[in-house]
Amino acid sequence: MIYGITLIILGCLAVPSLILAKKPDAKAAFDKIAPFQGWIGILFAIWGVWGIIQCLLNMQLLSIVPIAWIIWLVVSVVEAALGFILGYGLISKHLLSKNETAAAKGEQLLAKLLPLQGKLGIIAIILGIIQIIASIVYTAA
Repeated sequence: MIYGITLIILGCLAVPSLILAKKPDAKAAFDKIAPFQGWIGILFAIWGVWGIIQCLLNMQLLSIVPIAWIIWLVVSVVEAALGFILGYGLISKHLLSKNETAAAKGEQLLAKLLPLQGKLGIIAIILGIIQIIASIVYTAA
């Protein structure tokens, strides 16, 4: 359930305009989180990359529980992508600034991911809701 909640939070951070359009009073909460957005992004980027690695290492699950494995992979990719987008400022400042080639590739990746940020945020919220429902169903069973 916690995994689903964190996905919803990540999705909300990625599409604050969507949330603020529905609940204008949520601006105070976003303003409190904004200084930590980069660190939250880095955390999710690392968590997403780790999830992708674990998913690929556990490829045998694809034949046992294919839907769960596919959801796991999609969730991990969404986490890594949104984490990179949200944490790009810190990533570029601390990691990419030392190497111009890496900085250029980072900017190219960011340019490709930025147009998808809204869609990825909505997907993260939906996947978070699915994770919460799945955890409730599996614990009740």
